[in-house]
Amino acid sequence: MPRHPAVSPTVRTMPGSVFSRLAHRIAAIEGERYPLHVGDTWMEPPAGARMEDLRVDQHPGLHRYPPPTGHRPLIDAIARTRGIDPDRVLVTLGATGAWHAVGGATLAPGDEVLVLAPYWPLFPGIVRSVGGVPVDVPFFRSEAFVPGASSVSALSPEEAVAQVAPFITERTVAIYINSPSNPTGVVLSPDVLKAIAELARSNGLWIWSDEVYELYSYGPEVVPIATFAPERTFSAFSFSKAHGLAGCRVGYVVGPTLPGMRDELRKMAMHSAYSAPLPSQLAALAILDPAVGPAWVDHARTAYKQAGDRAADRLQLPRPEGGTFLFVDVRAGLRNSDDDPLHAFLVRCIDRGLVLAPGRSSGAPYTHHVRLCFTSAAPDVVDRGVGVLAELLGMG
Repeated sequence: MPRHPAVSPTVRTMPGSVFSRLAHRIAAIEGERYPLHVGDTWMEPPAGARMEDLRVDQHPGLHRYPPPTGHRPLIDAIARTRGIDPDRVLVTLGATGAWHAVGGATLAPGDEVLVLAPYWPLFPGIVRSVGGVPVDVPFFRSEAFVPGASSVSALSPEEAVAQVAPFITERTVAIYINSPSNPTGVVLSPDVLKAIAELARSNGLWIWSDEVYELYSYGPEVVPIATFAPERTFSAFSFSKAHGLAGCRVGYVVGPTLPGMRDELRKMAMHSAYSAPLPSQLAALAILDPAVGPAWVDHARTAYKQAGDRAADRLQLPRPEGGTFLFVDVRAGLRNSDDDPLHAFLVRCIDRGLVLAPGRSSGAPYTHHVRLCFTSAAPDVVDRGVGVLAELLGMG
């Protein structure tokens, strides 16, 4: 029992930060820095959808509370864009808020969520924060992340099911899937998604589908897994990733085709953040104007693909199929004499101004990998940072 001065044992299981052991070194970097550790964009959001574009005389009540479910015009615009019932949409504090609401609405203490790894580093902590148990499921083929690999080596539907099925127990409640993937850059095929949906259905599981990079595929078709199991799929989306509004904290979740599910999600969201900020929701609404958002996304997609291709080519990796990350096996740069070879390697990167995320924050097996975001700084800065990594890996 965590009485004074103890804190919750749940909180003790959650990492304070992906970079907690390195924060003081990152802060002390002198000269040019290459901040490739955080998933963000160097691009400003489209004109007309920036905080500077919002005025009280044009938006009466700009600084008041919006409804906990979201600003109604934004909900309606999302529903029109997706061709769904508005009552399935809950606007949240980014995708992070969406998953907190989903977790709180569907998990009892001790329930397990299968997390296809490598994954977005913050996700397991969200599961733990509502009393759930995240279970790492090594899923994406690790040989695709080794310099010199020829392709992403996609799984077949049968292989995908064989990877996931052994981890299902009587405590399993949900499967979390992310495509296009953070951090692998893989876009899962419709056949694989259909197989996972059928596995979830046959075991009575929820599907938690993280679709924040849906607009950033560089070739493969992006098909929502909800296409195959709409009755059990929660899909999270983010204006942070899609349109450069990371600092505004606005996203949304589309619930399953079940009556009343949004009301259950709203309870959780209302008692944690109450609502996403109204100015952020107004910016998101402006982005959904067909005259504003699509052109920006088209430009961003082209620029992101160019940045990702250059980074992959320099590191001798397969080019990303989607998203904004590369996942890199850095064994060639590790020293066995170090007590913690990956930590020591990250320190050597920081000493050169390069900041990367440790791969083990994306899953327990990935102890000699790093995650690199190729959109988090201007392209020339990213190129120089990638060059530092290539040098540390012996690529000249």
